[in-house]
Amino acid sequence: MDTYDLIIVGAGPAGSTLAKALEGSGKRALLIDKQAFPRDKTCAGWVTPSVIEALGIDLADYGNGRTLQPIRRFQIGMMGQTAVENDHGSVVSYGIRRCEFDDYLLERTNTPKQLGTPVKNITRKEGNWVVNDTWSAPLIVGAGGHFCPVAKLVGDGPGSHETVVAAKEIEFEMTQEQAKACEARGDTPELWFCKDLKGYAWVFRKGNYLNIGLGREDNHKLTEHLQDFVEAMKAKGKVPADLPSRFKGHAYLLYNHAGRSLLDDGLLLIGDAAGLAYTQSGEGIRPAIESALLAANVIRQAPDVSAASLQAYGDAIAERFGHRGSVTEEGFQVPDWVKMPLAATLMRSHWFTRKVITEKWFLHQDVPALAANS
Repeated sequence: MDTYDLIIVGAGPAGSTLAKALEGSGKRALLIDKQAFPRDKTCAGWVTPSVIEALGIDLADYGNGRTLQPIRRFQIGMMGQTAVENDHGSVVSYGIRRCEFDDYLLERTNTPKQLGTPVKNITRKEGNWVVNDTWSAPLIVGAGGHFCPVAKLVGDGPGSHETVVAAKEIEFEMTQEQAKACEARGDTPELWFCKDLKGYAWVFRKGNYLNIGLGREDNHKLTEHLQDFVEAMKAKGKVPADLPSRFKGHAYLLYNHAGRSLLDDGLLLIGDAAGLAYTQSGEGIRPAIESALLAANVIRQAPDVSAASLQAYGDAIAERFGHRGSVTEEGFQVPDWVKMPLAATLMRSHWFTRKVITEKWFLHQDVPALAANS
């Protein structure tokens, strides 16, 4: 049996960032993922300059042969209304394809990997976690998304007590004819909020790739909401009439509504496995990256892997993202004063859509980038 200092289950942005951050620390890690890379990962897919900075990505290098769509504007509106467009005057984010982005991050690591390897069982033997009766470590880190098998080891892990955001989306390469007719602009993602403010939809063009989707914390009639949105976008010329029919579903937890614990003896959860998506927007990439960096700092310094020693990670998450339950708003953190009927008016405001929705809720420009050694 091969023994490591830690086993990371999930090789997406959270898992690969943790592995990379621990290189040179003396900690021997193993990355396990059920899929081979590059793998299909549907995601609206944009990363802010803060993520680029935290990861130390060279944009020229990344953009060589990969999709890197500069974003300078946003169109934001409420469904049934005319959208407001705001020009930020400079690049405020970048559109990426997750199949490329995740593979790029994983390829930067020298950590041993077991890809295309589903986790069939995790057992506890003599103080170590044993995965698939093959690999052993005193510390196991769950980085495998909402349904991560490591999260199931925590007493309050995935279950009916959690309020889950359900999303359906599709990303595809447009034909030459579709690309020519598509009126969606790559530098201007569109965000359309549901009238009940329990979710939003988007149209995001990345070169010849188009991503369309809708997520709601109340997933009742999700498909119906999505179909209505798609038909509206087709009528506006933003979505091809011959759109592929197979939308993919996934789920995640908003930070302030997640109930699962972040750690236990010999166990940590990071990224979507920990339920860290921003409550305001549902974005999970930046919280995944930052949680991995915070976890790496604690793992390097902790005297052992007891819950007491690992609690520093929980404290760091609370300091960075706030204490869960400290915000009482429902849905995508829409304050009471925004709710109907005032919401319809605010969604027509350039100031509100720019300063509050885009710059604060979606781009988090008021929060400095997290350095790798923070």
